[in-house]
Amino acid sequence: MRVLGIESSCDETGVAIYDTERGLLGHRLHSQIDLHAAYGGVVPELASRDHIRRLPLLLAEVLEAIGMAVTDIEGIAYTAGPGLAGALLVGSSVAEALGVALGVPALPVHHLEGHLLSPLLSATPPAFPFVALLVSGGHTQLMHVAGVGDYALLGETVDDAAGEAFDKTAKLIGLPYPGGPALARLALSGTPGRFKLPRPMLHSKDFDFSFSGLKTAVLTTAGAEGFGETDKADLAAEFQAAAVEVLVAKSMAALRHTGLRQLVVAGGVGANLALRAALDEAAARRRAKVFYPEMELCTDNGAMIAFAGALRFMAGERGGEGGGKFAVRPRWSLMDIAAPRPPAV
Repeated sequence: MRVLGIESSCDETGVAIYDTERGLLGHRLHSQIDLHAAYGGVVPELASRDHIRRLPLLLAEVLEAIGMAVTDIEGIAYTAGPGLAGALLVGSSVAEALGVALGVPALPVHHLEGHLLSPLLSATPPAFPFVALLVSGGHTQLMHVAGVGDYALLGETVDDAAGEAFDKTAKLIGLPYPGGPALARLALSGTPGRFKLPRPMLHSKDFDFSFSGLKTAVLTTAGAEGFGETDKADLAAEFQAAAVEVLVAKSMAALRHTGLRQLVVAGGVGANLALRAALDEAAARRRAKVFYPEMELCTDNGAMIAFAGALRFMAGERGGEGGGKFAVRPRWSLMDIAAPRPPAV
């Protein structure tokens, strides 16, 4: 089955084709970083309008690159939430319209499920069950994953997500948008430990996170008189070290709690090299293994949506057959989705 995946939840427009027999055939991704940079963050209306412009072009590019016609598409998966309402509506309306035109099912997919399953697209995928660390700009969660749709929440952030804290901290010390990658680059030239930042909830004996206090500590430190460029680099290095230490400790605790030896890391912060190195080292000491999506699939992308949709199609789930009815869910808990539902007989 050839599945078209459409991702438009925020500021990346992604389109991909996944074949259930041949794997990922091709994908295209457009980032809106340049569009939003002047505003220091995502402007929802601008994001929605850009998705409208980009989706038809990206679909045409993918189909041409893999030598497929639009009529060869046999199913469509699209991000229905969580995300920006207007941006989600663009992707969902395109998907459902195509479903009606082609007479194929269009299936709404949870954005985080796409991230959660994206490491299964790698050359050495994990097998179920595993512990998953979802770590992005909007979410930081630890999950027990027994299968597609079979998820149990172990813990999550009680305030800022890790990626959000990276971005806000970068802005506090004067780094350009997008802040997270800029902070990680600056941290390479800094010395962690010179400044002392807290490790929130490190010893809370649960699997929850908190990054708001860490960000506030950065604000207090960066506001000191005479804070210069070397200070910025050292503070960036200390912030990254603090965030990484908490993420690693909680992830290892989740492995101990579940008795599992496989950790999946997904979401944009999963591309952070310091986090990867620390997780790999900690997991090796436990004789566990960490799985990551390919670097190009760490950010929001259509490939993860096509793949998640394909797994659900393969399990017998079906969306609307030409009905064109849809509803997006800007706020949608991963705990509210279920295992694939076979069609009624």
